[in-house]
Amino acid sequence: MICRCFPPVYAPQARVLIVGSMPSVKSLADAQYYAHPRNAFWPILFDVFGKPLADDYEVRKALIRESGLALWDAAAACEREGSLDSSMRDIAYNDFSALFAECPHIHTVLCNGAAAHSMFLKAGFAGGRRICRMPSTSPAYTMPYNKKKEIWKAALVSALSSGGTGDGSSASL
Repeated sequence: MICRCFPPVYAPQARVLIVGSMPSVKSLADAQYYAHPRNAFWPILFDVFGKPLADDYEVRKALIRESGLALWDAAAACEREGSLDSSMRDIAYNDFSALFAECPHIHTVLCNGAAAHSMFLKAGFAGGRRICRMPSTSPAYTMPYNKKKEIWKAALVSALSSGGTGDGSSASL
């Protein structure tokens, strides 16, 4: 099946970009980022920002925009059966240059899992930004929720509180 990603979610003042790989089958069917009920992405973000978890997708997107974040996927399109990143073939990457022009203050990119990290680096738009490989929020990645939340919170707090000099480094958290 040919899969195509969604448009990015952002406001021009974004300082941190969160990059996924490609929406899951459930997300594509619902036309929402991270729609699978067992994906920890939205619960983690709402926990980190001290807000009650909202089911309404517009509220979820507003949290991204209001928190200085942007959200997009590394892959613009691919051939994939199922939802596993390992099944992705014939990947076409998103062109992040337009997003970075719209959001010139993005200094940190948090990649949601190893596949997103690898694809983002292959896409070639890192520039001088700090790139971090985060633990995947997917239920397929079996790290306990509280551990994922702890790592994501530390990275988000650090990135949002820093001036973002963008040392061009890459890290795994």
